[in-house]
Amino acid sequence: MKKRIITAIAWFMIVAAVCLANAPLSVESLPPVVVRSVPASGDLSVDPALAEIRVTFSKEMQTAKMWSWVQVSAESFPKVNGDVHYLADKRTCVLPVKLEPGKTYAVWVNSGSHNAFHDAQGNPAVPYLIVFRTRG
Repeated sequence: MKKRIITAIAWFMIVAAVCLANAPLSVESLPPVVVRSVPASGDLSVDPALAEIRVTFSKEMQTAKMWSWVQVSAESFPKVNGDVHYLADKRTCVLPVKLEPGKTYAVWVNSGSHNAFHDAQGNPAVPYLIVFRTRG
């Protein structure tokens, strides 16, 4: 876990360096970031019948099997129940899952060397951690 926190800090430092080096900032010039997740990170009462985890990025992504849903641990990673895919908006990636009641889940979206989530220009997304608990 400590290594992943250091990796996240390193990503933020890279983004800050890019910001300082290239004056005009825009959504297009910066790496993609998660703008929404379903369930939301920190949600403590997720319906265990939820069949998909979704992340939506700040811009269009490469969609040809380009994703990194990364385990924090085998115990906290949901059972995958289908094929990962992007929606037509090219910004939302869907992980089909089968969740259990009363369980805490933790999933990285990109992490360290696992960074296959890339925008259309090939820039890797900033790592994002989704942590939630199901009811029951």
